[in-house]
Amino acid sequence: MSELSVALLQSFTSWHNPQANIISIQDQLNQLNSRADIIILPEMWLTGFTMKAHQFCRDLDLGLNAMIKWSTDFKSAIIGSLITKVDDAYYNRAYVISNGEIIHSYDKKHLFAFSGEDRFYNSGNKKCIFEFNNWKICLNVCYDLRFPVWSRNIDDYDILIYCANWPDKRISAWDTLLKARAIENQCYVLGVNCTGEDAWHNTYAGHSSIVNFDGDNLELLKGRSGILTYKLNLDELQEFRNKFPFLKDRDTFELQ
Repeated sequence: MSELSVALLQSFTSWHNPQANIISIQDQLNQLNSRADIIILPEMWLTGFTMKAHQFCRDLDLGLNAMIKWSTDFKSAIIGSLITKVDDAYYNRAYVISNGEIIHSYDKKHLFAFSGEDRFYNSGNKKCIFEFNNWKICLNVCYDLRFPVWSRNIDDYDILIYCANWPDKRISAWDTLLKARAIENQCYVLGVNCTGEDAWHNTYAGHSSIVNFDGDNLELLKGRSGILTYKLNLDELQEFRNKFPFLKDRDTFELQ
């Protein structure tokens, strides 16, 4: 399949209110004008980005069941992160759900120590690169965006995804780094952020973006909840890489 329809849900997040967030996203999904192959939700879309892992991990099934239902109702793969407890450890885990089943998951590698995430969650240690409809996709979460070595395109993936809760105070970094990751990896970048205000009065204005392989914004949404939709084209990506084969010169990031 040379085209892939994507929908980025820039939702209004009610912090620590799972039921309100499910209703909000359901309302947004009902406004989709056409079917998307992939629908992407923000980081911790069910609760907002929170350190109350011990409390809201209990809502994991609630979030997963909603994503499972949406994947079947809208005939789309649904991607979004949820607080997940495994034994005595907590993870900020992104799930990929298709046809009512979890087909892939990714535990956030880089934990945001500035907010104390590293004190409440465990770090993942495996990259998540998977194939979907003949596209190769690399999945990341929020703070991973600041670390180019982790997302370096040594696997020839086509799409780089970031689910995020990225506040306004540092939104210029978000805008810049999304473009940088697209340029250096010669891939599409999909960055999904939320809107609203968290429990600590940080504000979120979105800036969800669909960036092409040359660093140009194809779609950008600021200041309100909404949905970005676009049809990515694999032939155009491959043509660009053939014309400008910069990835052949990439570093290994190993000291010689």
